[in-house]
Amino acid sequence: MLETARWSRGGFIAVCVAILLIAATLRIDGLGAQSFWNDEGNSAVQAARPLGEMIDHAARDIHPPGYYLLLGAWRALMGDSEVALRSLSVFASVLTVAVAMVLTMRLYGWIAALCAGVFIALNTFSIYYAQEARMYAVLALWVALAFWALSEFMVRASWRWAVVLALVNVAGLYTQYAYPLFMAAQGVVALIWLLRPQRGATFPTRALLIYIGANVFTLVCFAPWLPTALRQITMWPNTAVPTPPAEAFSAIMRVLIFGLVPTLSASAIALILMLFGMLIVARRPTWASALPSLWVLVPVGAFVLLNLYQPDDLKLLLPAQVGVAIWIGRGIWTLWTGGALSVRAGLRALTMPNRTPDSDRRLRFVLQILRVTAVFSLLWMVVTLQEGIAPLRTDAEYARADYRGIAAEISAHAQNDDAVILDAPNQAEVFRYYFTRADVPIYPLPEGLGGDDEATRLSVERVIATHTRLYVVFWGERERDPRRVVEKTLDERAFELGDVWYGDVRLARYAVPVALPIAVPSGARFGDAITLIDSALNATTFNAGEVLQAELRWVTDTLLETRYKVFLQVLDANGVLVAQRDSEPGGGLALTTTWTPEGIVPDRHALALDLPAGEYTLIIGMYPLERASARLTVNDDGDYLLLTPIVIR
Repeated sequence: MLETARWSRGGFIAVCVAILLIAATLRIDGLGAQSFWNDEGNSAVQAARPLGEMIDHAARDIHPPGYYLLLGAWRALMGDSEVALRSLSVFASVLTVAVAMVLTMRLYGWIAALCAGVFIALNTFSIYYAQEARMYAVLALWVALAFWALSEFMVRASWRWAVVLALVNVAGLYTQYAYPLFMAAQGVVALIWLLRPQRGATFPTRALLIYIGANVFTLVCFAPWLPTALRQITMWPNTAVPTPPAEAFSAIMRVLIFGLVPTLSASAIALILMLFGMLIVARRPTWASALPSLWVLVPVGAFVLLNLYQPDDLKLLLPAQVGVAIWIGRGIWTLWTGGALSVRAGLRALTMPNRTPDSDRRLRFVLQILRVTAVFSLLWMVVTLQEGIAPLRTDAEYARADYRGIAAEISAHAQNDDAVILDAPNQAEVFRYYFTRADVPIYPLPEGLGGDDEATRLSVERVIATHTRLYVVFWGERERDPRRVVEKTLDERAFELGDVWYGDVRLARYAVPVALPIAVPSGARFGDAITLIDSALNATTFNAGEVLQAELRWVTDTLLETRYKVFLQVLDANGVLVAQRDSEPGGGLALTTTWTPEGIVPDRHALALDLPAGEYTLIIGMYPLERASARLTVNDDGDYLLLTPIVIR
């Protein structure tokens, strides 16, 4: 090794253990604090299925069955709680840190190994997916093990390491369909090994045959699943929005280097370290110098060129974060040792043309500057990475969808004649993990992968016709219900009571329509162009907890350039606001900017009257979407219209 400072074996192991403890602590902390989100619920259900059903369901999914098989065995040992199921990812992530340090130690020495371990341990991208009951942390482990086995094979040309490589690659292929991107990187590294053997070495014919045999074995083992994999990959909907390659590459590399949480630190330092990490070093094979950068650039480049980039799918590149950590760690090692041939040759040419004592001092001075730079760069990376850890825990942007909270809310308030609609249907697994009430039926819609809008509309209408209130969980509509048939049918046929966001999942409540016998004529003028023709109510006297339903009919004199919200408010006898409902017309589907002159716009609203008995007043009004304080004047007299008195018994 080129390091001038050396540690004892015990000291190195002690620091490695400390890094692993830090990694484990960061990944265990708050492991069960958040609810399972949609895909984790799918993992929980898959892991509980019998083997045959597990494989059958995986054949209809976009993920192969390997992770589910592993999670099923883990579940049998650990249980099926959130912490138990997520702990497999924690274990895989911490083990990945260990594998990365061992691999880096073998290739570059202890400085690079410790740096790589720290950079993986503190990276919020790695931490986040280590706390998720999905296959991405396991995928990263298989990739790290594969590169370790590959490097050992290229050093020893041992068939034993070739077998290890083949078996790990089989496990990787059965874990995630993104794994071939990293096998391609293995192939490029192996090609460099073949074309650029170490000085004095002959062409490794025997090793080449063993390597080919290992890959043939891998493909044979995966062949039974290959038709299913090709069908799923080619037929699964691709909702990625095309992103310019340079922009996609920049976004991916930022996450791989700095983690999920944006930082204000200068990325130029990391890029410089990566440049040093690519330099060819004396007495080291070319393939070893290229391995970390190829580990990253081959899969990331393919990901970008195949137009697979979208923020939600960055997790497929989690293994590349390990490669980046080793890459940057190697850059710090190169600075510390002064071991890059190009750097050393340049220093010798500039400072030691005649090998004088002064030139030796100048060389030592330059090497000390490089070491100071290495230490500064390491500290800068550590500070930058740790800055993201606290926001990862506290910032709502990084919180998973709270299905636990959604299920608790519905369980607490749903009545026997209520129902739940899940839009899209692949929420059923996670929702049923938390929702245990058997008396409230659940309707996953659209059925299957969606696409039959008429069948979906009829299904929603049947649900409306057989229940009193509906709880609707909206998530993933872009993929399963892109034309929003479920929501549009509900807004046309029912009355929305309100909605609440739980992370990126929306829980909306609807009241099933009843007769609206109370006609309230109007003709009131809102602003300069909008007229309320009339309205209809289901009643003016209610029992506490019942729902007021109102249908308003609007008309405009001219095209409107501003989006307005309509508010219904209930005031008590003292004029104090006690209930309200604000929304754009038609539940957001009849925006005022789409109104045409003289066209009548029906607009449904509902209010849950969870109020004490007494006399109240119902008022309505309008205001611009972003300016609630700028209400439209009504009949040039005030900023609301008194619609009717109501009584709650």
